[in-house]
Amino acid sequence: MYVTSVHHVEQAIGAARLLPVVVLEDAAGAEPLAAALTAGGLRSVEVTFRTDAAAEAIRIMAENPELLVGAGTVLTPAQVDAAVEAGAKFVVSPGFSYPVVAHCQEVGLPVYPGAATATEIQMALDVGLSIVKFFPAEQIGGAKMIKALAAPFRSVRFIPTGGVNTGNLPDYLALGAVFAVGGTWMVAPDLLAAGKWDEVTRLTAEAVAVTSRADQEAR
Repeated sequence: MYVTSVHHVEQAIGAARLLPVVVLEDAAGAEPLAAALTAGGLRSVEVTFRTDAAAEAIRIMAENPELLVGAGTVLTPAQVDAAVEAGAKFVVSPGFSYPVVAHCQEVGLPVYPGAATATEIQMALDVGLSIVKFFPAEQIGGAKMIKALAAPFRSVRFIPTGGVNTGNLPDYLALGAVFAVGGTWMVAPDLLAAGKWDEVTRLTAEAVAVTSRADQEAR
């Protein structure tokens, strides 16, 4: 059994309140990407299984002691096993899959499934989960939708992802139900493909600053 501390994972993601969502086509960029993110002030990242390079990228990035690395776009139990083998410390999926969630729980891996409706949120609660991914956030109602869903589901925390940027980031962070915000703008595929690591660091630092200001204003 692969056991990682749920508390440690949630503490790391919750402290940053930002979770970069990475689509990396070439694992050769994994090491400089990890360095760029930590230089910008982030300590957690989700590497998606949308490319063949995902498992190797996770393995390389997980070697950075300053970075907590998770696997995203996990759709099958087999991908859970691949994520575990690569060194991922948590799993994120775009929707709710009972086989994926059950397998993560079986191997002791924190999992954050996608939940965009009241029914899906209840499914997550039924298996003992209280943090879910809200995807695709902007397309299904954004911060207003989260606020509406949070009313009946007071114990649930959300990780909105999809269409989030520095412009609407404060709207999400202002909601008490938002645990962290997932985003791709600081790790856009074109930046990664071009190896623009300084730009990744700049955008990451900017997002961290916006997050810090928004959290201070919410207090």
